[in-house]
Amino acid sequence: MKDIFAIQDEITIKILKAMGEKLTHREQASMVARGTRNLEAYLKLLLAYEHRNIFNKESQARFRQLSEEAIAMDSGYALAYSFAAVAIGNEVWLGAYKNPKEACQRAMELAQKAVAIDDSLAQAHQNLGYIYIICNKDYEKGIAEGERAVALEPNSAEAYTQLGIHLSWGGHPEEAIPIFKKAMRLSPIPPGRLVMNLANAYRSIGQYEEAIPIYKKILQEQPGQVLSRISFAATLMLAGREDEARAEAAEVMRLDPKFSLERYAKALPFIQPEVDRVIDALRKAGLK
Repeated sequence: MKDIFAIQDEITIKILKAMGEKLTHREQASMVARGTRNLEAYLKLLLAYEHRNIFNKESQARFRQLSEEAIAMDSGYALAYSFAAVAIGNEVWLGAYKNPKEACQRAMELAQKAVAIDDSLAQAHQNLGYIYIICNKDYEKGIAEGERAVALEPNSAEAYTQLGIHLSWGGHPEEAIPIFKKAMRLSPIPPGRLVMNLANAYRSIGQYEEAIPIYKKILQEQPGQVLSRISFAATLMLAGREDEARAEAAEVMRLDPKFSLERYAKALPFIQPEVDRVIDALRKAGLK
């Protein structure tokens, strides 16, 4: 019997190592393992993480589904609740719900549950901050939760990435850019949401020629990434490259025929002056 359990442990370790090496960040392998002893729940959440950074309705629905399955397998798994909250927040942003207010209420409940289970989990705090901004546009609380996450995990690229995002959305893009660069130093292969939000921060301060190559690189790797394409279209228009902006806007409509500029404006998490500027640029590019 001792030999059987030893073999089981060896197989488990090999699986975890293999799954960890497939992730964009090795940091994620240990992060996802925290808070559960259920191997199946852990593997579900590793799969969920691979969908997190692909911003389209299909990938975010899968991200949510896998996170919810992990919760069903381990009701005390804080990170699974936190991931499910983020997935719903992303779906709200993408216009996946007929009743976004109701979806946001569910996301907030999940995010707060994660913090209640493990108040020392940096991911739980940064994701709660994300929901504060996406659902309530409460930038003060969002930034505070991001700062709490960095204090808990000062060497975490994830924590710095999310803090940078909250700062950028809250009207502090100049402060966000060095935070994003620190996250990149901590993560040799940065995830798409980090580089996309760095590009957005450059756009917010008018450095369009810094932003444009970043969007191009993202879209070469993920051509179906609708949010990056929308941001790219707005940036091109703001930079005076009208023909290219209209071409990107047409591609947005091809990828999402039901795209609504009004719905997108409501979900856009930036402070209002930046929302107005981006929406005006997208309207000029031909989106409605």
